[in-house]
Amino acid sequence: MDVFAAIAEPHRRQIMGLLHQAEMPAGELVAAVGLSQPGVSKHLKCLREAGLVRVRGVGQRRLYRIDPRKLAELDDWLAPYRPSWNDRVGVLEPRLVGEPSG
Repeated sequence: MDVFAAIAEPHRRQIMGLLHQAEMPAGELVAAVGLSQPGVSKHLKCLREAGLVRVRGVGQRRLYRIDPRKLAELDDWLAPYRPSWNDRVGVLEPRLVGEPSG
């Protein structure tokens, strides 16, 4: 699975958000996401296959964490688009905070 397909699914983005905060076992992810164990395992497998998540064994536990290498590749891919986003946010920001436009 490629990175874009992996992050397109909302539950996988939620799992990534949790793993961004801390390394954790699948059981904690099940409780936090509100999916079944098989559902979380399926999403973790997709994230691992896309290279976004790593797993390591500690005794009988498997701990999952973000793999920053693929995120860096994604960030590099997005880099050329940032200037246009920043320009648009700069125009939009005064309207969002209620400042008069000049």
